[in-house]
Amino acid sequence: MNTLDITQLQKAVGVKADGILGRNTLTAVFQKLGANPARATELALAANVHLETYSIKTQLRFCHFLAQLAHESGNFRYMEEIASGAAYEGRKDLGNVNKGDGVRYKGRGPIQLTGRANYRKYGQELGIDFENNPTIVALPSVGMLVACKYWSENNLNVFADYDDVTTITRRINGGLNGFDDRKNKLSMIKGWFK
Repeated sequence: MNTLDITQLQKAVGVKADGILGRNTLTAVFQKLGANPARATELALAANVHLETYSIKTQLRFCHFLAQLAHESGNFRYMEEIASGAAYEGRKDLGNVNKGDGVRYKGRGPIQLTGRANYRKYGQELGIDFENNPTIVALPSVGMLVACKYWSENNLNVFADYDDVTTITRRINGGLNGFDDRKNKLSMIKGWFK
């Protein structure tokens, strides 16, 4: 994003327009999307580092990323899935092969990482033992790192560049669950740049 983009975003979220996408602006963004002040600050601190690392730094990438995460996490209010996770029990496609895996590896973090296989994969790639400590993915700072890694690994920047909300949704959700909400959130966030 260029300085003008960031200045427009800052005006939309009600912070001093200095053209710098930093902690204060990101905190305001997460609060505007529904996070409480403490969670917004935690998410912003992590996003301030990881958005750059994972190249989520153009206007379209930023908008798509935030819209998807806002949907998945109930506007950043839930870092752990509300449902018990029992619905994922025995789901071999998620790597849930042991009794209790569905509940143990239910959705966590702003992207709602789900399934033993995903906890193992992202834990190994990030050097953190998520498989034996799945609840740490629910920490906003860790969850944001996982979300950025997942976004990158699934080539979602490419689809964001094409403004392809359908493919992004399928790659995150496996289907089109909540598609209208995702599109509405995307439209709202894009509006912040006008």
